[in-house]
Amino acid sequence: MTAINGRKFITTCTPLRVSFAGGGTDLPEFYTRGYGAVYSTAIDKHLYVTVKPLSPIYGNVYRLNYSESEQADSIDAIKNIIARECLRLVPVEPPLYIGTIADLPAYSGLGSSSSFAVGLLHALHAYRGERVSSGHLAEEAAHVEITVLKRPMGKQDHFAAAYGGLNYIRFRADGGVSIEPQNISIKRVDDLFNHLMLFWTGIHRNSSEVLTEQRQNIDSKITELETIREHAMNLRDLVSNGSFTPQKFGAVLHGGWELKRGLASAISNTAIDGWYHKALAAGAFGGKLCGAGGGGFLLIVAPPDRQPAVRSALQDLMEVNIGYEPHGSRVLLSVTE
Repeated sequence: MTAINGRKFITTCTPLRVSFAGGGTDLPEFYTRGYGAVYSTAIDKHLYVTVKPLSPIYGNVYRLNYSESEQADSIDAIKNIIARECLRLVPVEPPLYIGTIADLPAYSGLGSSSSFAVGLLHALHAYRGERVSSGHLAEEAAHVEITVLKRPMGKQDHFAAAYGGLNYIRFRADGGVSIEPQNISIKRVDDLFNHLMLFWTGIHRNSSEVLTEQRQNIDSKITELETIREHAMNLRDLVSNGSFTPQKFGAVLHGGWELKRGLASAISNTAIDGWYHKALAAGAFGGKLCGAGGGGFLLIVAPPDRQPAVRSALQDLMEVNIGYEPHGSRVLLSVTE
């Protein structure tokens, strides 16, 4: 007879992110030629992962609940590929339950898959009684998604999720990553976020197809990507010095979006272009589509007095209020009895 004694569970909380500039330069096909750079922020929308023992009453070795539910009798049989590879990398004793829930949907351009990888790895390490650094979590999560699963993506999302806050992230030719937290005043952070509007396009998209085409086009888009890389540096300098204005910030995003639209055919479409131009006509300073493109969330930079007009122009889209998140992935709850 099997006894069920004690309690043990871990819950982690990992932020989603908004990338302002530099997206695409974190792909190895580009940064190995020199370097890549991204300017991004964590936002107050999160992904939660719980890991706990699974009662033998269920009769399964692994039980997972995310957007789907699955039961598996071995790691190899787990259909969720990120969960499967995280368990291979940081194994824990089964039977095991893994549950996850997010504040916003996946495939929306906010780095949810990387937040899941970071959050699950953090939970597995904590379950084993191990403390790990943000850098270690980011590198492990990038290893799972890029090296093991061969996803056509860069590293920026893993570092944004692990570290939190507002960061300038540099990707070196040797594969190393340096992260520069932006230590700016609360007043400036509030000023920036008071000018940000996030709209859900209703279009779920898998970034793999967009990024695969983008990688294939890198040889012919070096000049554009170098300019996009410079935009990340420009925002770092703009926000950290006395010349910051939301209007200048929005202008940099607008320039980056105009360049990014040309990196791959599926990054934008007629509907997305239409919404963006309506926002500009209503008084927005600029903006961009979050993530690789093709759908997801549309980020708009607009002065508070023009935001009602922007909402009216985009009334067929749902707006999501976002705030600044200074923290990266953290253990929210740890119970061991």
